[in-house]
Amino acid sequence: MKTDPTIVFSQFIQRFFQDYLPQLRGMSIHTIKSYRDALILFLRFTCSDTGKPVERLQLHDLNRDRVLRFLQHLEGDRDNAIATRNSHLAALHTFVRFLASENPESLLELQMVLAIPFKRGAREEPMDYFDSDEMSALLQIDRNTRSGARDYVLFALLFNTGARVQEVLNLRVKDVRLEPPSQVRLCGKGNKVRLCPIWSGTAELMTGHIKKLLTDDEQATAFIFRNQRGDQLTRFGVRYRLKKHLEACIPNTPSLKGKSLHPHSLRHSTAIHLLKAGVDFVTISQWLGHASVNTTMRYARADIDLKRAALTQVFPETLGSPHGGSLNIQDATITDWLRRL
Repeated sequence: MKTDPTIVFSQFIQRFFQDYLPQLRGMSIHTIKSYRDALILFLRFTCSDTGKPVERLQLHDLNRDRVLRFLQHLEGDRDNAIATRNSHLAALHTFVRFLASENPESLLELQMVLAIPFKRGAREEPMDYFDSDEMSALLQIDRNTRSGARDYVLFALLFNTGARVQEVLNLRVKDVRLEPPSQVRLCGKGNKVRLCPIWSGTAELMTGHIKKLLTDDEQATAFIFRNQRGDQLTRFGVRYRLKKHLEACIPNTPSLKGKSLHPHSLRHSTAIHLLKAGVDFVTISQWLGHASVNTTMRYARADIDLKRAALTQVFPETLGSPHGGSLNIQDATITDWLRRL
């Protein structure tokens, strides 16, 4: 009897996320959630494109032409950057490779999807971050409400540690040491664990937060940051709360209006402030959990104040000329003038 392709498709999705990614590929929860978000977007697009509800989608609905239209949708309708487009395509490529191994009779059509190339031309966009005044404005949160008090501690901890949002949301009581020397245990990409120190003020905030929101009978495995239903707070929830607080800040801090800020901007802010404080790249790389110092280097390229400082060190006189003198090449060849620079 022929297998129902609709049931098979749903089963494939389940096995992909429950078995293939975590067990066979050993991917971290962060990567798995990233792939999940990409696949959700694709499924929503496919439902709209085919006019089918998600439970009626079949394997042949995942084809080259539809994936190409989806990628155009990301850039055109959602205004996503090329890098975002490529990351979604990478997630689909991984899913399609899994489908090919499970469903070899569809190999030819699936190979056509795998042949879709990544788009060149992805440029590193200027990185927005919170300066000192903007960070202070953000932390003027009304802490008289339960959610406001939680958000204050959450944003303070994110800025203190420079951690990825999901790393902080995954924190449980057992991962935090609040007595001196205070620190948190973070599990990052690739399930790599690192210890990050926290300021005494942050430790005091977390102590009060844990005592207020967690009852005595709750175990050490309880999540520290939870929503109103008592479940683990999500990245989408953090994005929503940050957006709400930023909207309240803009009237008194107009510099926030022109910036594209999101939860990951707090991580950028930590890196920039550490660089401005003179902390070396290797220490910052370890602090943030980067696999390579090269990743950390992009923060130096992002900050205009650091660029001005570097320029001042090279040409300390504000309007002074470089070592080669003024730009006058009438009496010399261009190469001669360049040699004198």
